[in-house]
Amino acid sequence: PQSSALQVYRTPSCHCPWAVLGGSGFPPSLTVPTGFFLGCYNATPDGIITAAFSAFHSQMKQSATVHCFPRQEIMKWNGWGYSDSKFLFNKKGQAEFTGKRYRLSGMILPSLQDWFENTFGASVKQHKSPPSLNAGALPPANLNEAFLQDLTATGIPFSHEADDRVFRAHGHCLHEIFALREGRGFQRVPDMVTWPNCHNDVVKIVELACKHNVCVIPYGGGTSVTGALECPPEEMRCIVSLDTSQMNRILWIDEKNLVARIEAGIIGQDLERLLNEGGYCTGHEPDSMEFSSLGGWVATRASGMKKNVYGNIEDLVVHIKVVTPRGVMEKSCQGPRMSTGPDVHHFILGSEGTLGVVTEVTMKIRPIPEYRKYGSVVFPNFEAGVACLREVAKQRCAPASIRLMDNEQFQFGHALKPQVSSIFTSFVEGLKKFYITKFKGFDPHQLCVATLLFEGDRERVLQHEKQVYDIAAKFGGLAAGEDNGQRGYILTFVIAYLRDLGLDYYVVAESFETSVPWDRVLDLCRNVKERIIRECKERGVQFQPLTSCRVTQTYDAGACVYFYFAFNYRGLADPVHTYEQVEHAARDEILANGGSLSHHHGGKEYVDPDNIFGNRNLL
Repeated sequence: PQSSALQVYRTPSCHCPWAVLGGSGFPPSLTVPTGFFLGCYNATPDGIITAAFSAFHSQMKQSATVHCFPRQEIMKWNGWGYSDSKFLFNKKGQAEFTGKRYRLSGMILPSLQDWFENTFGASVKQHKSPPSLNAGALPPANLNEAFLQDLTATGIPFSHEADDRVFRAHGHCLHEIFALREGRGFQRVPDMVTWPNCHNDVVKIVELACKHNVCVIPYGGGTSVTGALECPPEEMRCIVSLDTSQMNRILWIDEKNLVARIEAGIIGQDLERLLNEGGYCTGHEPDSMEFSSLGGWVATRASGMKKNVYGNIEDLVVHIKVVTPRGVMEKSCQGPRMSTGPDVHHFILGSEGTLGVVTEVTMKIRPIPEYRKYGSVVFPNFEAGVACLREVAKQRCAPASIRLMDNEQFQFGHALKPQVSSIFTSFVEGLKKFYITKFKGFDPHQLCVATLLFEGDRERVLQHEKQVYDIAAKFGGLAAGEDNGQRGYILTFVIAYLRDLGLDYYVVAESFETSVPWDRVLDLCRNVKERIIRECKERGVQFQPLTSCRVTQTYDAGACVYFYFAFNYRGLADPVHTYEQVEHAARDEILANGGSLSHHHGGKEYVDPDNIFGNRNLL
């Protein structure tokens, strides 16, 4: 229907319905996804809020969010992802991926067991089951009664139940998950959890936290791998986990300027689904997008798999609203660029929960691309693949996603191939392998693969595709088909489940990343992997570690490289400590080879002098 302009009055409590007062002359480009709006465009001092939209519902509706109040009913409390989705070796000794949520779900993976046992020296007969949650072992809640009384008066939901507290006591660093899997727990966990429903609720919570000297740790999707959710063991104050999951609405969409204001607690897959219903997308797809939140992307300065077309989160953000102990911090306008002094957004981006709570984000959106096509290229070796990606970056023709896996990751990806459905399919796969290894002479222990994703209008995508494949051919690359490209892209969302499988069989695993100039990529990749192997041997690791890397993002002057390493920890007294020592040495090697570490330090003391946001992640 044609948009109509309305004036909407919002009562002081954000839990109340909205009343339409009527009006005219307001921005006609502002539209609302049917059934999912309510928010504001311009707020005047007297509380009148103007909005224009195509469909209006008198009751506020939230997204059908992945994360409801009791997240632990659908999510693992001591591992990655959904409770019904995991890798396992069944009673027949076959590897499979359970559940019904992914393309790989329910499939038999015939090569995974051999790869797993041969790579790590592990045995699927040596299985260890993680313990159940022992609520009695949890430290008792250290509640601030005055804070609790004032919070109760606001009507904002809260809980100090054991399962709610422990679920929000950790992110997904190795030492956090290992402690849970070993039944060790944590010295300190949140004393209570609260669920604000909107920006105003967050303001109230932070004001009360300042009034009663309570420590607040923001909790979005819970996917942090930087320790941002850990409670400092020495913290004596009441610790409140501020769970933003109920702040999950698209407040408005401005179709003329192609921006949308969105509450920061919304989960990535929910955001894309709701925008897609209206014909739009953000294009931002970090590896964790199934479970991570918009506010978390901002707070960690996230990058997405399709940044070549859509940009990183800092390129997508137009306006950020954040609640700090000093008050609400935001820009005075939503212009695309300002030259008057430092950009406050860069003060918030990367702050990782140490300065305040991101509550609302206005970000760029785009129409859903007309055409999408996957692809893949196999190279004779890693050096040829890196040279190709460098040339693609130099010619500025990178597709939405281009990622180069080394041979170790190629072997791993091959182990995750599901059982073929027919003799014909098996025959075709055999022919492809014969062509690459025998006819073209590629060494199976040297070759590597790049996965590609093109997006845009059909004609430009096809032109773009030809340009990239022509470049690849100059470096010995062979087109390896759409199926392999799509599999490689989609596997991103299930790989994180494999760490839980490893822990079932005494294998620890983790990843870390860096950015590095193009002329140092090969040296850095080689030297870091060699350093990891050397450090493992010196520190008593009895089995050969797995070390692998992938070039995952390309820039004009360099690339982002992800490293993965894992080892069988049987025989080690403290495997996590050993792992962290090896990782620390690997990061030293990164710095010695021209790579960077990506932490951001800000003005913590002025904005939060009483350390209300006390996770100390950047201290």
